[in-house]
Amino acid sequence: MTTQPHTDRRVAIVTGGSRGIGRQVAQRLAADGFAVVIGYAGNKDAADEAVGAIEKAGGTAFAVRADVGDETEIASLFDQAEAAYGGVDAVVHAAGRMPLSPVAELDLGELDALYRTNIRGTFVVDQQAARRLRSGGALVNFSSSVVGLAFPGYGAYAASKGAVEALTLILARELRGRDVTVNAVAPGPTATALFLDGKDDETVARLAAQPPLERLGTPDDIANVVAFLAGPEGHWVNGQVLRANGGII
Repeated sequence: MTTQPHTDRRVAIVTGGSRGIGRQVAQRLAADGFAVVIGYAGNKDAADEAVGAIEKAGGTAFAVRADVGDETEIASLFDQAEAAYGGVDAVVHAAGRMPLSPVAELDLGELDALYRTNIRGTFVVDQQAARRLRSGGALVNFSSSVVGLAFPGYGAYAASKGAVEALTLILARELRGRDVTVNAVAPGPTATALFLDGKDDETVARLAAQPPLERLGTPDDIANVVAFLAGPEGHWVNGQVLRANGGII
C-alpha cells in the first residue's frame, strides 16, 4: 500500500468491492483512472483477487477489511484511503445482504443482520462520505428495483432498500453548497452469485423474460451506470434513484 499521498488522480472507495456488482464497479472505476480502495467484510482471498485483477489491468488499488455497520472500522477505511491517496472523490456503497423469506416466516435474527448491513451500514458509510468527499465528488448508494416490483419473499430486503432511497434523497439536499452529488442505483434482476443462489432454472428464465430487453442484467450493465454517476459526465444528476433494470415493470 502506498504511504505517501498522491493527489493527481481521483480516488474511489467501493464497499462490497470484492465480488459481484461491487467488484465490477471497482474494476470499471479503476479502468476510468480512479485509484480504488476496496472495502470487504471478511473474504480476504476474494478481495486480494479483486485488487490483483485491477493491478494486472494497469490500475491502482488496495483492500481494507471493514464491517460497514461499524463506524470505527469505516472511519479507518476512509482514513487509509486519505493517507494513501490524499482524499476521496467517489464513494460507492455496494455492500449488502439479501435474505429471502415470506414476512410471516422470517427469522428476526436475519432481520437484525439485514438492518445492520443494509440500513445502518448505509448510514455509517454515507455519514463518512458526507464529511469527507472532496468538491466535485459523488456518492452512489445501492437500492433495488424490487422496492417497486414488490416480489413476494423480498419484504425485509425491499424495506431495507426503501430506507436507502429515503436516506439518499435527503442527504443530497443536506449537501447543498458542497458540489457533491448523492444518487442511488436500483438494479433489477442481475446475474450475480447473490441473485442466482437458490433459484432454479425455471425461476431464472422467468425473471430474465420480464424486461422488454428479455435478459438478466449483468454486473457490467450496472457498473456502467455507476461509472456515469461517479464521473464528471453524470455530475448534473443529483438526488435521484436510477432504476437500471432493462425496463422491467
